[in-house]
Amino acid sequence: MNTSSPRAAERGFDSAQFRQALSQFATGVTVITTRLADGSYRGLTASSFNSVSLEPPLVLWSLSNGANSLPIFSGNSHYVINVLSAGQEELARLFSRRGTDPFDSAEFELSRTGQPILQGVSAWFECHNRSRYPEGDHVIFVGEVEDCAVQPQPALIFHGGKFGST
Repeated sequence: MNTSSPRAAERGFDSAQFRQALSQFATGVTVITTRLADGSYRGLTASSFNSVSLEPPLVLWSLSNGANSLPIFSGNSHYVINVLSAGQEELARLFSRRGTDPFDSAEFELSRTGQPILQGVSAWFECHNRSRYPEGDHVIFVGEVEDCAVQPQPALIFHGGKFGST
């Protein structure tokens, strides 16, 4: 049985229109962090985060094929997804900049596997790097949650190209 469907002959939109349409979907903001073999830390801001499964507990996020940190996150066994709270816009900006080490000014503690957990976040998920799926211009990471914590508070959101809060 063939389950594929025919594709449209051409798209009815351009890249700018697609980006503008996507910007209308409000998302939470996360910082994904990990520790390298040499003991240093890496992190990046991401708004592409979703739950996948409750049993086993799985979450996903995605990273651009052009990201300098792609080999790091592809190769490390664990990472932490930090869900930012409403007052952490500057932290989101800090982890989105190139050329500076955000861990020089970010407050964090280490998880049981030595991964950085940012202070003041609404929730965090320590994940085993279960699988990766290349799709389009990104790689989708699926993490199996091994530990998590929650501190309910208003969330930092991203909508229409701007930060806001719930």
